[in-house]
Amino acid sequence: MDATPQPLPDAGEIAKTYAEVAQRASKLLTEHIQRQAREGLAAPVDELGIAQAFMDMMAKMLANPYRLAQAQMSLAWDYFALWQQSTLRLMGMNAAPVAQPAKDDKRFKDEQWQENFLFDFIKQSYLITARHIHDSVNGVEGLDERSQQKVNFYTRQFVDALSPSNFALTNPEVVRETLKSQGQNLLKGFNNLLRDIEEGNGQLRIKMTDASAFELGKNVAATPGKVIFQNDLFQLLQFEPATQEVYKRPLLIFPPWINKYYILDLREKNSFIKWAVDQGHTVFVMSWVNPDAQLAEKTYEDYLTEAALVAVDKVCEQTGEQTMNAVGYCLGGTLLGTALAYMAVKKDKRIASATFFTTMLDFSIPGELGVFIDEQQVAGLEKKMTERGYLEGSEMAGTFNILRANDLIWSFVVNNYLMGKDPFPFDLLFWNSDSTRMPCMMHSFYLRNMYMKNLLKEPDGLTLGGVPIDLGKIKTPSYFISTIDDHIAPWQSTYLGAQRFTGPVRFVLGGSGHIAGIINPPAANKYGYWLNGKLTEPAEQWLEYAQQHTGSWWTDWQQWISQLDNAKVPARNPSQGKLKPIEDAPGAYVKLRLA
Repeated sequence: MDATPQPLPDAGEIAKTYAEVAQRASKLLTEHIQRQAREGLAAPVDELGIAQAFMDMMAKMLANPYRLAQAQMSLAWDYFALWQQSTLRLMGMNAAPVAQPAKDDKRFKDEQWQENFLFDFIKQSYLITARHIHDSVNGVEGLDERSQQKVNFYTRQFVDALSPSNFALTNPEVVRETLKSQGQNLLKGFNNLLRDIEEGNGQLRIKMTDASAFELGKNVAATPGKVIFQNDLFQLLQFEPATQEVYKRPLLIFPPWINKYYILDLREKNSFIKWAVDQGHTVFVMSWVNPDAQLAEKTYEDYLTEAALVAVDKVCEQTGEQTMNAVGYCLGGTLLGTALAYMAVKKDKRIASATFFTTMLDFSIPGELGVFIDEQQVAGLEKKMTERGYLEGSEMAGTFNILRANDLIWSFVVNNYLMGKDPFPFDLLFWNSDSTRMPCMMHSFYLRNMYMKNLLKEPDGLTLGGVPIDLGKIKTPSYFISTIDDHIAPWQSTYLGAQRFTGPVRFVLGGSGHIAGIINPPAANKYGYWLNGKLTEPAEQWLEYAQQHTGSWWTDWQQWISQLDNAKVPARNPSQGKLKPIEDAPGAYVKLRLA
């Protein structure tokens, strides 16, 4: 390891940095003491039910001392094997490692984790311990399913937090940088930490990217278009055509209201919206409002009747067409499915085809998000939302980040606070940091009736706008694209939802996860996808007999949708439709940034 000391930075810069650190630390400490004095020292409350789950786990574990002894003995044997392997390495002999990280584990990518004896020993010790902890808590007999899920999830958080890569003295990259800069990286990192606490108003909000490198309408969300309608809940955007002729049927996109629509319009080269425009689609997208307390009483029914159905009306009014194609992403897909069931009862056939991006309609398999959704936690969340009128965007963002803590939390802790570096500009992380709120009544309804009671999958389980909702009445040709590594909408669950429809359904399984698997332009030629026309089979069996294809599913979708109806009309200019443009895309609603 190259540990050659480098010349110290300018003394004036050092003094300036120390002064900034001292000033920030003093200010934050004073504010913290004042806040504690105002709020009082309330007794800790186990709102997430974590303590109870672990107490139950320990009781079950101690009730079987023989199994506990077996686990301890197994751990001892693995440590013994590690000592043997390390001794052989010290003697200059080759020896196979006892424990190795997964191929996609980025924490140990530095070559010193393998080449340096000490760091290799630390790494393997950690991996052995982590494996045995996971195995021990995972194998406890008699623990109920929900407690087991919580124990597994929070054990993983604990184990990930204790990774040697997260500490200055046990991370070779940090040690190397500390010696090189003579400790300036740690001082800069502490300054970065204080900055993030300041910007979070006393709470740590880790900076993931350089937000100043992006401007909506310039280098993200830059596909040209117009806002042609708006109400309290959404703005409707129509994008300018890129071809002389366009498909007769316009394309309306329902993005998730939990995020901003421009995940589908990041840069030009990875924008699904831009790509769809280039294929000849007249693209419309709903841009959801970032609600405040004034919209606290807005319900899921309002999102259906005052937003989704209104958007359908306005697309028809703008284009003069009476049929369209629709796309729903994640929660937007859940809303699209609800709208289709509503419209089926009303004999409304204006949505001629429906595409669902990573959409859950049957919540039987909620994935790791289910850890956060039970009566105790939802009731606590409702109490907070009732006080404010909405769910704060940063709280939901924190929940999603913790699902992939190594990538979305700890990697930035190392980069920002230990290495003392600023995060790189990254459009996806800029979007990920652009949090949105959700109205109290709507979010409560969604959590209780979708996740907890799973009523959407039940025929007539929900009644919205006086209409019983039955997914089985949907005969609209539908395209489901899910992703194999999705941790938010597990593909096994989206597959169950696809089976609820009675019309023709094409189910496609893409590679990667909830975002990267969807934002997968053909030019990238990544991940591939699986196809199997037999939806009657269980999910795992469907995959077993599915055929894998290379490239992006975007091209498969374009072929599918053009086969349904390939009639063309002259290109539609958003400024020349029946609705008067309000402003240029991306519009005011998306530009409201909570940070």
